[in-house]
Amino acid sequence: MDALTDLIGTRTPTAHRPLLGVTVLVVEDSRYASEAVRLMCLRSGARIRRADSLETARRHLAVYRPTVVLVDVGLPDGSGLALIETLADATPRIDVILGISGDTVAEADVRAAGADGFIPKPIDNLSAFQHAILSHLPAERQPPGPRLLHDEVIRPDSVAYHDDLNHIAQVLKDNDDENIDYVTQFLGGVARSARDDALDRAVRDLITQKSQGANLKPGVAALSEMVQTRIAAAGPI
Repeated sequence: MDALTDLIGTRTPTAHRPLLGVTVLVVEDSRYASEAVRLMCLRSGARIRRADSLETARRHLAVYRPTVVLVDVGLPDGSGLALIETLADATPRIDVILGISGDTVAEADVRAAGADGFIPKPIDNLSAFQHAILSHLPAERQPPGPRLLHDEVIRPDSVAYHDDLNHIAQVLKDNDDENIDYVTQFLGGVARSARDDALDRAVRDLITQKSQGANLKPGVAALSEMVQTRIAAAGPI
């Protein structure tokens, strides 16, 4: 009976699993960030689906109505802000729409697009993740009594991190200047999620060079070398 009620999403939240009955769609192209969200949903009682692009997200939403949608700002086929605007204007509206990004400057754009809130990367604190969703749900979807606060940091397996690095290594190999914005946005989010400070600094340096109109080839080459070094290693450096 529990399996059946879980399937149709009628189970009520508890102090231990405050997101029981909640369904989450995460629109995120980073495997590492998506895995962190998956683990948090699992610990919280929520069910989750993932879309790695705007196109995939729209296919999901055509047949599936989640309670919560988490949308990354930078996606391979466009800006997540466009999807947030569409969802915010839709009737009936998704209960909770949250934007996510490794760049906190994006919060203003996320809220202007109509999102209910913003979660900065790294998304790794279980209590903060639960609060970001629960604070926008109606009273009847809240767990009864005080919620147990788990000040737990979630760390996905490094395999997901290396999947992300292999993906961006291929993008860098294409050596297309038009991809630089995507590279820095994606890799910056991955570096911050994995707490790879050296890689994050290299990404920020490249962003600065681009804003100053500098020759990007040396910076791109250095960034590519760092990515390859990490791919060759057993785990994040």
